[in-house]
Amino acid sequence: MKKDELRIYEYALAEGWSVMAGHSDSDNDRLSLKIARPEEWWFHVRGMPGSHVILRCPESGQKEPDKEMLKQAAAVAAWHSKARSGGVVAVTCTKAKFVGKPRGAKPGTVSVRKETVLKVRPKLPPGEMK
Repeated sequence: MKKDELRIYEYALAEGWSVMAGHSDSDNDRLSLKIARPEEWWFHVRGMPGSHVILRCPESGQKEPDKEMLKQAAAVAAWHSKARSGGVVAVTCTKAKFVGKPRGAKPGTVSVRKETVLKVRPKLPPGEMK
């Protein structure tokens, strides 16, 4: 594997939605700041190390996810974190356009505005893909 190769976990959800999760700090940076579209949803477990997760809308056009779709993506963020075995986990959720990188911050560190917190159990969706 090349040093700059992007490593992302990808999972299919219902109705053409998909979830992408970064593998390392540098993968998280690229996923959150370069790959994510401004209107897509961004997730990260609160207060613990974990993957940055993006909820990508179906190719058929931009639409808003329902609460259940947001919770499924939050569950993936909880799964890809140190809180995986912690029962119910708090996950930060916001639009990708509200995620930025503080100047001089180390890889994987971001600042988040306009966040919502979802409480979910860590879980991967059925029919997962890599």
